[in-house]
Amino acid sequence: MSSESMTAVQPDDVPRTDPPPAADETTMLRSFVDFYRATIRRQCAGLTAEQLRTPHPPSTMTLAGMLKHLAYVEDVWFSVRLRGNDPAPPWDTVDWSADRDWDWNSALTDTPEQLTALFDDAVAASERILDEVVAGGLDQEVVRRPGHARHGGAVTLRWILVHMVEEYSRHAGHADLLREALDGATDL
Repeated sequence: MSSESMTAVQPDDVPRTDPPPAADETTMLRSFVDFYRATIRRQCAGLTAEQLRTPHPPSTMTLAGMLKHLAYVEDVWFSVRLRGNDPAPPWDTVDWSADRDWDWNSALTDTPEQLTALFDDAVAASERILDEVVAGGLDQEVVRRPGHARHGGAVTLRWILVHMVEEYSRHAGHADLLREALDGATDL
């Protein structure tokens, strides 16, 4: 998907392919990540900037924040952790100690076009990285280990892909609730 406005693109315009029922492990994991990426895109498609910024109380979570957060997650796990690169813009200048939820909070001032472009660019960068490294196998370890205790041991590409399925599926469930609360849409 290009960086078109989310309001110009409707949910049915966002292609989504079911993961294959049988495939090698790499294909299966990448297919599930792709499926959930498309699910998030579909949940945001056709919404106005105001709708993307609307929480469903008591939560403060928004679809705008979710798009930006998932763009950040893509960069952190594939580019920074797996490849050892520095964070890409805008993550490279964020003062996370001033606002640990900067990705969620700053999204409220971004346009749908900016959010879509950021998300799509992050996904495209992750896909390029995966295409480059996948021949090395799923057991290859990250170059930069996460700094917190939850990830104390070696983290592999397999772990990252499983984690991305978990991250996206969790937020896809949130997106289902947010979208239904916004306009009644279900089964996206």
